[in-house]
Amino acid sequence: MPLNRRKFLKKSAVTGAGVAIAGAAAAPAAQAAEAKRPGKPAKQPKRYSLTVMGTTDLHGHVFNWDYFKNAEYKDTAGNAQGLARISTLVDQVRAEKGRENTLLLDAGDTIQGTPLTYYYAKVDPITAKGGPVHPMAQAMNAIGYDAAALGNHEFNYGIETLRKFESQLRFPLLGANAVDAKTLRPAFPPYVIKTFCVKGAPPVKVAVLGLTNPGIAIWDKAYVQGKLAFPGLEEQAAKWVPRLRSLGADVVVVSAHSGSSGTSSYGDQLPYVENSAALVAQQVPGIDAILVGHAHVEIPELKVTNAKTGKTVVLSEPLAYAERLSLFDIELVFAKGRWAVESVSSKVLNSNTVADDPKITKLLSDEHAKVVEYVNQVVGSATETLTTVEARYKDAPIIDLITKVQEDVVKAALVGTSYASLPVIAQASPFSRTSEIPAGEVTIRDLSSLYVYDNTLVAKLLTGAQIRAYLEYSAEYFVQTAADAVVDVDKLTNANSRPDYNYDYVSGLSYEIDIAQAAGSRIRNLTYNGAALDDAEQFVFAVNNYRANGGGAFPHVASATEVWSESTEIRTRIAEWVTAKGVLDPKDFASVDWKLTRDGTPVF
Repeated sequence: MPLNRRKFLKKSAVTGAGVAIAGAAAAPAAQAAEAKRPGKPAKQPKRYSLTVMGTTDLHGHVFNWDYFKNAEYKDTAGNAQGLARISTLVDQVRAEKGRENTLLLDAGDTIQGTPLTYYYAKVDPITAKGGPVHPMAQAMNAIGYDAAALGNHEFNYGIETLRKFESQLRFPLLGANAVDAKTLRPAFPPYVIKTFCVKGAPPVKVAVLGLTNPGIAIWDKAYVQGKLAFPGLEEQAAKWVPRLRSLGADVVVVSAHSGSSGTSSYGDQLPYVENSAALVAQQVPGIDAILVGHAHVEIPELKVTNAKTGKTVVLSEPLAYAERLSLFDIELVFAKGRWAVESVSSKVLNSNTVADDPKITKLLSDEHAKVVEYVNQVVGSATETLTTVEARYKDAPIIDLITKVQEDVVKAALVGTSYASLPVIAQASPFSRTSEIPAGEVTIRDLSSLYVYDNTLVAKLLTGAQIRAYLEYSAEYFVQTAADAVVDVDKLTNANSRPDYNYDYVSGLSYEIDIAQAAGSRIRNLTYNGAALDDAEQFVFAVNNYRANGGGAFPHVASATEVWSESTEIRTRIAEWVTAKGVLDPKDFASVDWKLTRDGTPVF
């Protein structure tokens, strides 16, 4: 979406100083044990207990509802999802601790991830004149969040949508390392300071620093290039934490949309680490606790020692989709004229232990109903059931549907251009292991479950040699398996923890993946139109924007010449294709392009 430059620069200019919020008066939450000396009791130091609650990677989950299955969400672990559950947990914690002694934070990725968020970005957009208030804004405002960090997926619908969402919140959206590309000044509030009053003692000042992910510069390049820049978390934390301490912060909490592993999915394309929360704790003095996001893992408590001070920093990451709520218990003591953090501990609460909060159910039942109606629209019919159950290790027709749609869209777009005569090939990934398009009526819901991300389509120019390297890299997804070994499909994939979405099919070619061979030497019998692939031949590669911008660190594609791109989601293109056809028949799109082998013998 186009950026309103005047509004954006005005916003950038006024947000650099952060946000300060004053809290209500609070009584001390703990008393010291009596210390006695002969004659009279020793004066007890003042103490204060603060509880910081945190969520992350909500991805549009308001209710415990699976829009793709049109049913209550269920998994084998018995998890429950949704802010309605979190609201109940938050109310319980506030009742126990005293609301005036708590903070509620989020670590980002809020407005993308479900048909609910897609609907209010694209179908009934919040940016329209007189448009709706985003359901996630309504829910988070009602629950009473104090601050949230920017996630990378906040940028998926463009800056205009993000700014509108920000304007609908009753709390600040923080991003110290989201800066104006030209001035390098903060484009969002870097921090928030909240003051907690303590009877008979000076107030406790708590600073929350928000940090987002440098990968935004790659993943949403089309929206942010030339407008926003995203320097590293460690660098920006080192800049801002001393400032917060100089402003009198007694406690510094970081909300970071960055995992704790120290790894990056984009290789060396950026000089900044993607998952750097633990590095921030280790390198930057003055931080007491970090709410971690982005990685979609559960970390009840992780203790990291700061290299400069020797002090312990406590990290916690609640499970995504509102399945968990992190709880930091911070104990302070007033000594030598100042508050000092005495201890920090953390844990997670499980949202499956409570029921939905009726106030959230009542607030958003209408919005939920609209989305349920939308996703259940019938757009065609299927001649047979298509599923992704085996799509990780067998060429599945359901993934061929994606590549066929991408090929057709790009071919039509290139008509009349100098690239029209070049062959078009396409990539797609098995995003889900449970997607199914049933025989009979096909709905938007069925097609959305096949393509769960809001990716858009890009056309890049690659050579045969580059395609071969791309396929070799993709084939690293498989675990090396000797020719005489028993094949266990549950242990065949995800080598080196590579996720399913970073394994690609490539259509329009024929090839074998020999998993008995070492990574880098697995692609065999690679042909195009029945002949061995010519390394010098040029192809137009239809690829999603995540991959085109370097997501997954696949070789060559990020630096390749771009010949075309669009802002319409691939999911929408699939729905349009099926609607136009009327009937979804595998003979119109399915082909066996690849297979797994071991020393030339097919695995299946």
